[in-house]
Amino acid sequence: MTAIQITNVEKSYKSLKALSGVSLSIEEGEFFGLLGPNGAGKTTLISIIAGLIRPDAGTVTVNGHDVVGDFRAARKQLGVVPQELVFDPFFTVRETLRLQSGYFGLANNDRWIDEVMDNLDLTGKADVNMRALSGGMKRRVLVAQALVHKPPVIVLDEPTAGVDVELRQTLWKFIARLNREGHTVVLTTHYLEEAQAMCQRVAMLKSGKVVALDTMSKLIRRISGSQLVVHLKSPGLPPDLRQLVIHSHEEQPDNKFSLRINEYAEVEKILMRLRESGAVIDEMQLQQADLEDIFLQIMDKESV
Repeated sequence: MTAIQITNVEKSYKSLKALSGVSLSIEEGEFFGLLGPNGAGKTTLISIIAGLIRPDAGTVTVNGHDVVGDFRAARKQLGVVPQELVFDPFFTVRETLRLQSGYFGLANNDRWIDEVMDNLDLTGKADVNMRALSGGMKRRVLVAQALVHKPPVIVLDEPTAGVDVELRQTLWKFIARLNREGHTVVLTTHYLEEAQAMCQRVAMLKSGKVVALDTMSKLIRRISGSQLVVHLKSPGLPPDLRQLVIHSHEEQPDNKFSLRINEYAEVEKILMRLRESGAVIDEMQLQQADLEDIFLQIMDKESV
C-alpha cells in the first residue's frame, strides 16, 4: 500500500517556483529520505503533505486521503516534527502532550504518553514547564507531540538540527523501533550520514524538482568502486585526470579532489601521472563512496 502519493505537485511564491511538477510515491513501512540543499523545496513539500499550505497544482494523498479534500482524515494519519521550536510556555511537558492528544480525540492516553516520554528521556521533565526546558529538551517534546496519537506516517523535518549526540541516539533508536513496527518514516536532514544509516530509499530535490530517486544501495553504486581523495600543492590536477573527478574543492588552498577509481591498480597510474606533471601530494586517502559523494555529484552535475 502507498503511504504518501505525490502527483505533479507545483507551488509558487510570486516569482519563485518552489516546486515544479514533483511526483513520487512512498510505500507503507518505508524509511524514506527527502534530501536537497537549502531552497530545494523540501520544507514546502512537507508543508503541503501536512496540510499547512495548498499546492497550486497536483495532488497529495496520505494513506489514500487527499490532504486538501479529506484533510481531517489525512491529518490523523500524520505526525510531523517541524524544524522550528514551537511550544506553549504555559504548560508542563505532560500537559502539552495531553493537550496534543485531545486534538485527536484521545481522552485516556496517559499510558502511551508515559511510554513516549520514557523512550525520549523526558520522564524526569514531565512536570516541568516548557519555557524552563533547554533547546534540546524542547525538541524532544516536539517529537513526542508528533507521536502522541500513534500516527502511521511520521515526518521528520531536520529533527536533529543543532542537538546533542545523546538526543540523536535516543531519537533514532525510538524511530527505528517504530519503523520496524510498521510506521512509515519520512526524513529530511542535512546530516547525510544519518540518512545513509536509516533510509531505504532517497529522493533528492534541486530547485523544486526531483533529480534523483532510488534505493540507497543503487544510488551509491552510481559512483562505482572507490575514490582516491588527494590534496595537491601547486600546480594542481593535470587536465587528463579531470575526467575522473567526482567533485572538487578548488577554492581551497590545498586543492582537494575526489577521483573515481574502479580497481586498485588505477591508483599507481594516477600517482605516476601526478608525478609526471610535477604535482606535489600534500595528503592522500583511499575511501569508499558514500551518500555525501552522491549528493555532491548530483547537485553539481544534474540540470533542472
